[in-house]
Amino acid sequence: MERKRKEKIEEIYRTYAKSLYLYLFRLSGSQTVAEDLVQDTFVKATISLSFYQDEEVKSWLFKVARHAYLDEWRKQKRWNWVPFKELIHRNNQMLGPYEEPEEYLLSKESEANVNTIYKHMPESYRAILYLREEEGLSYEELATALDRNENQIKVTLHRARQRFKELVRTRYNKGRE
Repeated sequence: MERKRKEKIEEIYRTYAKSLYLYLFRLSGSQTVAEDLVQDTFVKATISLSFYQDEEVKSWLFKVARHAYLDEWRKQKRWNWVPFKELIHRNNQMLGPYEEPEEYLLSKESEANVNTIYKHMPESYRAILYLREEEGLSYEELATALDRNENQIKVTLHRARQRFKELVRTRYNKGRE
């Protein structure tokens, strides 16, 4: 019994650790904090994993991770957002011999622009946009992860997307002046 539980936890860790790290890095802007919070998330998961069905684990883990982040944020009294560091390329890929350097630089510039815009958004908007757009969580999974009902998720997601577009327009128009 104990061996099966350990194997299940290891499988869940292998499946979700990278996604949780990227999510927590997007929220915190710190590699060290994100790593620590992933570990905290899995400690809590180890304790109460038996309560969750396989299909609920993903959204539940993101919920635990978000609460771990909010607890850390409150504990450190981080009322000002920490600037994002340059994100590691999603698949840790090196520039290949057939990849155009211009395309690579444009993608890095776009990523930096997105990070700059994200840091000007409230945590709730950053969280919902990341979980929906990067992790592909459904409305139901978002509701579980963010402790809201599906209607609240739809409204918040709409507002977050509108705010993101508004910040893009503002940033783009400033660059043209």
